[in-house]
Amino acid sequence: MVVRRGVRVVWRVALVALVAVLAYLTWNLYGVWHAGRTDDAVAADAIVVLGAAQWDGKPSPVLKARLDHAADLYEQGVAPVIVVTGGNQPGDRVTQGFAAYQYLKDLGVPESSLRVEVDGTNTYEELSASANILRAGGLGDEVVLVSDPYHMQRALLIADEVGLTPHGSPADTETSVESTVRETAAVSLGRLLSFRRMANWLS
Repeated sequence: MVVRRGVRVVWRVALVALVAVLAYLTWNLYGVWHAGRTDDAVAADAIVVLGAAQWDGKPSPVLKARLDHAADLYEQGVAPVIVVTGGNQPGDRVTQGFAAYQYLKDLGVPESSLRVEVDGTNTYEELSASANILRAGGLGDEVVLVSDPYHMQRALLIADEVGLTPHGSPADTETSVESTVRETAAVSLGRLLSFRRMANWLS
């Protein structure tokens, strides 16, 4: 009888733990979904564009969509400065940040309104470096982040972790089920462990 009661207690504890984990993942899934569909662009100190692939100096379609959106926000007067981010990937001759900088210059964004981050290899590094660039330039910490919809929730949380006051403005790019699931897992782990630790482990 005692053994059976013990087994029932173990099963109940396991069931409660499973429900708690599923509820936590569902909450983060909703956060990823909601952030990707919410344009919270407000008057800010800077627009920060998260890096994406470039092809020998030419932005990939994903990066181009982010940059076009950032240029539109700049033209609307959302912020006086755009920070572009992203370092080299293996085999690259040009950084994502420099490709983005050149693209925005060609669109007519003044060089004086552009800041470039070229060392970040992940979202945490890009946003941490962007925060340092803004502080070194005497600019404020309120930023509008531009990235893909599925990526927006994690970017917002990381920006908050590095001391920025972020608002999200997703670019018009598609989101797959796979990317949503992946981001839900990343957000769930990052909230538990800190995004800085995650970035260190992955680097």
